[in-house]
Amino acid sequence: MNTTPTTPATPDRKRNRLVIGAATAVVTGALIAGAGYWWLDRDELSQASAADCRLAQRIITEAEAISTGPAPDAETWWRKTGDERRARMKDGYLGAKVSQYEGWALATAQKSPEAPSAKDVRNLQEEARGHCSDSGVTLSMPPLGA
Repeated sequence: MNTTPTTPATPDRKRNRLVIGAATAVVTGALIAGAGYWWLDRDELSQASAADCRLAQRIITEAEAISTGPAPDAETWWRKTGDERRARMKDGYLGAKVSQYEGWALATAQKSPEAPSAKDVRNLQEEARGHCSDSGVTLSMPPLGA
């Protein structure tokens, strides 16, 4: 049998419990809200700046022209443009899509069997456009070698 006397909670103890309970509820609510925001935002594409999207379109336009030219010129252009893109483009995800198009332009100029189909280019265009949807720039990737 327990002979320790029990005392009712004092007003200070009740207030402390209330403060701790409220703080726990606020922290839990913030964690739930943050997890919800992450869940909704996790599949969204990065949004490139208008400057990145304009640079991408300029490179794409050059790539279209270079894909029908001589292979040595295309190789020189490919190296120069890749350096410029890496130095100036801040959105790496858009840069990866543009880089793929650059490589395809080089492959087309070299008459490589790895040159893309028109469907491949359309699919890449849709992926790249998603990164520029908030910039006001609509990227256009024409089929290469035409």
